[in-house]
Amino acid sequence: MASLSVCQPQCGGFSFENSKRNALLEAEFTKLGHSLPAARKTGTTICGVVFKDGVVLGADTRATEGMIVADKNCSKIHYISPNIYCCGAGTAADTEMTTQIISSNLELHALSTGRPSRVATANRMLKQMLFRYQGYIGAALVLGGVDAAGPHLYSIYPHGSTDKLPYVTMGSGSLAAMAVFEDRYKQDMEEGEAKQLVRDAIAAGIFNDLGSGSNIDLCVITKNNIDYIRPHDEANKKGVRSGSYKYKRGTTGVLTKNIIPLDLELVEEVVQTMDTS
Repeated sequence: MASLSVCQPQCGGFSFENSKRNALLEAEFTKLGHSLPAARKTGTTICGVVFKDGVVLGADTRATEGMIVADKNCSKIHYISPNIYCCGAGTAADTEMTTQIISSNLELHALSTGRPSRVATANRMLKQMLFRYQGYIGAALVLGGVDAAGPHLYSIYPHGSTDKLPYVTMGSGSLAAMAVFEDRYKQDMEEGEAKQLVRDAIAAGIFNDLGSGSNIDLCVITKNNIDYIRPHDEANKKGVRSGSYKYKRGTTGVLTKNIIPLDLELVEEVVQTMDTS
């Protein structure tokens, strides 16, 4: 006879039933000499704010590879369309290629419709692309622009969720930048106030986050003008060494000295020019 299974109602709270399974799988992986994949730590501070006549976007310029500074002057504010720009945090290649693809698609969309690009259209294209890849594209974006409906500012997360807010921050230094916004933001700011606010927010990220550093880039977007200021300010200025680190010969004693002469004969020397075509 068929047995009846009674479905018991689930209790509230969190469920940890997979914890033992995950621990067992990790132990088996360790026995085989493998390790489970871990999230890559990236560093950036990007932000944006809406002011009376448009949008100001800001970013630092440090690109890291683990604990190594790979690029001190990396451009993190990407072109989308003549009236829309996008700041990228996360994996540099992902942010670069994602913004290039959406910029190309948005241009085709504008040509087919015969109208200037809307910021909401760019936001929809970006969120749909990122959601399609379920977070495997490591791009956290701040999208800003001005269209027929006025200034707009969006934050777009790697899994595809978006927020439309008057000021947003993303990246590992976002908490420090958000603290500046929460303290000093006000509606209908003038352009100078907005630029100074974004500059100070990025500087807070640079000084409080090891993954952010170097210069501060700004992009001011208004209805009839784009002002991409690179660099706007240099937050971490290199200091001057107070002492000399050159030592005289004989400062360190030489214990032994052995010179081996090398008899080398140059057989043939060929100089080739690099093909640059």
